[in-house]
Amino acid sequence: MKMLFKGTIAATAALALAACGSEGTGGSDTRDSVRVVGSSTVFPFAKSVAESFARSTDFGSPIIESTGTGGGIQLFCSGVGTDTPDIANASRRMKASEFADCQANGVENITEIQVGLDGIAFASAKGGITMNLTPEIVYRALAASPYGKEQTAQTWSDVDPSLPDLPILVYGPPSTSGTRDALKELVLEVGCKADPAMSELKEADEDKYDQVCTEVRSDGKYVDQGEQDNLIVQKLGGNQNAVGVFGYSYLEENLDSVQGLPMNGVDPTYENISSFQYPGARPLFIYVKNAHLEAIPGLREYIGAWAANWGRGGSLAAIGLVANPEDAMATANTAATEFTPLTADKLK
Repeated sequence: MKMLFKGTIAATAALALAACGSEGTGGSDTRDSVRVVGSSTVFPFAKSVAESFARSTDFGSPIIESTGTGGGIQLFCSGVGTDTPDIANASRRMKASEFADCQANGVENITEIQVGLDGIAFASAKGGITMNLTPEIVYRALAASPYGKEQTAQTWSDVDPSLPDLPILVYGPPSTSGTRDALKELVLEVGCKADPAMSELKEADEDKYDQVCTEVRSDGKYVDQGEQDNLIVQKLGGNQNAVGVFGYSYLEENLDSVQGLPMNGVDPTYENISSFQYPGARPLFIYVKNAHLEAIPGLREYIGAWAANWGRGGSLAAIGLVANPEDAMATANTAATEFTPLTADKLK
């Protein structure tokens, strides 16, 4: 098997990493496969890269775990060492508080790489319920207390008379998911801001504003389906009146059984997401633990495999990843080779 431990510096880094891993966690002090955790949305892309990487190199096959963005970053930031992940997949940007946790736990040098774009897609079963949604409609339907008032909407027509007189039922991601975070930021909060009074509330009481604008109702109208987006697709197949929320790649992968619902009159398509015309467009990231680069065999090469496949004509586009715009692509290509550490001022 090929090894990365070349030269005194690399060997020293490997020994230091092994010591950190064994002392910090009490586990094994060696590992010869890349370990990746995080977003369920990024998971199929990371898995595809891992499979092609394993077929074309002599390195061990990377271990990819779907833990959700929040859970993955927590594991990633738990420390440096062979018992901690090398990469965190994320369907939203790392938060400043998460970066601070990383720093506090000795994960000091992290490279952020935007691997492509995705969209928060709303969908229903093929031939099922159809609606032209807006962020305001989604917010009023799903918020626990829309604009600070009691949530009374039971049907879509209660939200807007032009919508179907059918019960609200939305299957979506859990609170640990980056897709849920993106749903809050790109859709719910946008819909909440339709009321000018919410801007005043944010200035007066930001915690109350966050609760009013992003807390999802818990009365069975929004159903948390866990980190496996394929379960949402399956649920839609069993109920023609249900709506699902998941990453665009799952919509594209299952167009034989589900249909996308437009947002602001714009369909969730590759072209509309890549141009950011679709309101739910969002970037996807991987975070690399730089301390592991010379110590974990194949880590640099695995990142290189990402870069080789994330272009518009690459293998990842074929399974739903939307390629970065040119400027973001250039930045990503540089990050994948130079591994410039992320700094706190880039985050919020």
